[in-house]
Amino acid sequence: MSMKRTNVYADPEDLAIIKEAAKRRGISEAEIIRQGIHLAAMANRVWDEPLFSRTFEGSGRTLSNSEVRDTVADAVRRETDAGTAA
Repeated sequence: MSMKRTNVYADPEDLAIIKEAAKRRGISEAEIIRQGIHLAAMANRVWDEPLFSRTFEGSGRTLSNSEVRDTVADAVRRETDAGTAA
């Protein structure tokens, strides 16, 4: 991957931490800064498609709190019963 040079202003305390971490990890300070830039880019990316979509079968309505609680309780009960049957 080709890289593009850029200049940024950084807090001196942050740079000192990066310098110490680079020495401890045996990598360049630039590599740590590149990792940080990548994380910032991914955190602010706008995706073309939603992460989740409603493609599952169901009523198409949001369950009530009691319906969710009952469904989870039933699943836990089944797991517990299956574990004691062995």
